[in-house]
Amino acid sequence: MTVLPGRRTRQGPEPAPTREPASASVTREPSSVPVARWPLAERLDAWLGDPHDSTGPFGYATAAREDAAEEFPSAACAALDELGVQHYYVPAQYGGTLTSLPQLLELIRTLARRDLTTAVGHGKTFLGAVCIWVAEEGAGAARLAALVRAGEPVSLGLTERAHGSDLMAGEVVAEPTADGYRISGEKWLINNATRGRLVCLLARTAPEGGPRGFSLLLVDKAELPAGTFRTLPKVPTLGIRGADISGIALDGAPVGRECLVGREGEGPETVLKALQITRSLCTALSLGAADHGLRLAHGFAAERELYGRRMLDLPLVRRTLAECYGDLLAAEAVSAVAARSIHTLPGELSVTSAVAKYLVPTLVDRMLLRLRGVLGARAFLSDYHAHGRFQKLERDHRIVGIFDGNTMVNLYALTAQFRTLAREFTAPDRHSDRHADREADTFSLVRALPDLRPDRLSLLARRGSTLMASLPGNTAALERAAAGDVRLAAAARTARTLTAACGELHARMGAARLVPGGAPAESFELARGYSACFAAACALGLWRHNSQPSPLWLQAVLDRLSSALEEAVPGSTGPLPRPWGLEEEVREPLYERLLERMAAQYAAGELFSLLPCRIAEGPPC
Repeated sequence: MTVLPGRRTRQGPEPAPTREPASASVTREPSSVPVARWPLAERLDAWLGDPHDSTGPFGYATAAREDAAEEFPSAACAALDELGVQHYYVPAQYGGTLTSLPQLLELIRTLARRDLTTAVGHGKTFLGAVCIWVAEEGAGAARLAALVRAGEPVSLGLTERAHGSDLMAGEVVAEPTADGYRISGEKWLINNATRGRLVCLLARTAPEGGPRGFSLLLVDKAELPAGTFRTLPKVPTLGIRGADISGIALDGAPVGRECLVGREGEGPETVLKALQITRSLCTALSLGAADHGLRLAHGFAAERELYGRRMLDLPLVRRTLAECYGDLLAAEAVSAVAARSIHTLPGELSVTSAVAKYLVPTLVDRMLLRLRGVLGARAFLSDYHAHGRFQKLERDHRIVGIFDGNTMVNLYALTAQFRTLAREFTAPDRHSDRHADREADTFSLVRALPDLRPDRLSLLARRGSTLMASLPGNTAALERAAAGDVRLAAAARTARTLTAACGELHARMGAARLVPGGAPAESFELARGYSACFAAACALGLWRHNSQPSPLWLQAVLDRLSSALEEAVPGSTGPLPRPWGLEEEVREPLYERLLERMAAQYAAGELFSLLPCRIAEGPPC
């Protein structure tokens, strides 16, 4: 069986057949979307092998050793190159294997579940190359595609030591010459700046700067004359210690005009559009981390005895694990929809990507914090317990919220579009057949996706969010279904509450005004609330447009999101509809059943997910 395309294929082991849990006390819930799967993730994980194998490059012990030595995971990245994973960083139109962005979500999530450093170190090439794919440069894209397929790493040189995320303040200069440009200046805190042969560099091409004063140049270090550049030392970091976080300094480095990406002066626009894609896919890192952390905590709680009982039998531990599992499913719903919307709703990606990039890493950071309480002292041990995996995982994941625009950047991106989002939420044409088709294409996980159209990406969502606008209609559909199925009644009540809160949020958003220097603090609270409602819209859309034999996951996800909304927009800022979430007499049995579903996936050797996906670890011994 050929697992993935590459320069050399390898016969991967067939995934072990799924086994039902041995314990009769574990009741297996039907899979939420049985027709859809994560096939690419399943094949890759089988090829990577059992991570408990201490000798392989993808094992937990290897990752721990490399982390302690702050060593780049060279063997793992070389093996991934040999397998051909880098072909998925190149669109099919340029000879690669990438036909849809959800493919990358699967691959990066699978790598991140093993080791975030490896996922970041190898996957960074897509971030470095995506500006070229967005600019749709024929000859330049074809040349880059060949280098990426050959395994050459690519980095993205945006940030500078003195300016951080303020791209318009960049001081790296590209002076025009007769046949190209001469680049001088320094880019710093660049992932793979030393390892990468190619750097997609944002440089000032007009002395006055400004939105049209910067351009992107694809610099091939192998073609620069000696003495015109040097790489900067690796910067020690708290997490992803082995990653190549360094920089590059250029001193009159000459490059040809063919190195220009897109047209001169379009650098910032291209970067911002490209980041909409990568922000939507960064959630894969968080999903992998969430699965890893929850798997560690569940395994520990199932084996550890406390007060004469298994920890897993303690009510607080059970509720914590079940709620964290619900948070993971909510994060997965947002991530899956965001990845599909890159194809189906590219003009709205400025909203979708900002929500996904803010909400998913934030949910997982909080989830890991709660799981730390379950693990207790073992969460802090660096080598005694499970190779110190949890403390490494928690350190590594903290960087995800910073990648490709930090939390505040993404929330601000939402506040800047409040008036449009509020106006379009109630627009009369939101229930047209055209919008219904786009919703179905985005929410149905088995529908074929249209080709990626980078030319349709936009810096602002001029017609608001189709996905958010689907919330009232899908809530009404759930209420109709609940009339004939009592199992859906609790989910329908929560959805109704969330929809009412969403309407109130949009009214406030429409009344919000920017102030000198940015948005007021309350606007950021509204953006957090908007993100929770957006996630609810994703969950309801997945429920409506996919086969759902069980309402369990939907009830739990909506309840968790209602709690997130209450935290984001507390009653002190003004009245919002109450009550929040489910009543405790409904909530307690719900989370008991949800824990059983999670335990069933654990026992069967499956990914913690809405969809069935076997993993190479297999069932625990």
